[in-house]
Amino acid sequence: MGEKADKAKGRTKEAAGDLTDNDRLKNEGKVDRASGNVKEKVGDGADKVKDALRRDDKD
Repeated sequence: MGEKADKAKGRTKEAAGDLTDNDRLKNEGKVDRASGNVKEKVGDGADKVKDALRRDDKD
């Protein structure tokens, strides 16, 4: 699942947990959102490495 989907799923779970006063569901939502953030950062880092490698190939 992509980072945007993880973040959306996390927000949904957190909201559902708030409405139902379910701490477990709220925590699952926080984990899903954090997972989305990590995936985003890893993807950004991979893109930077690829860009750097492409620049080196041109030199």
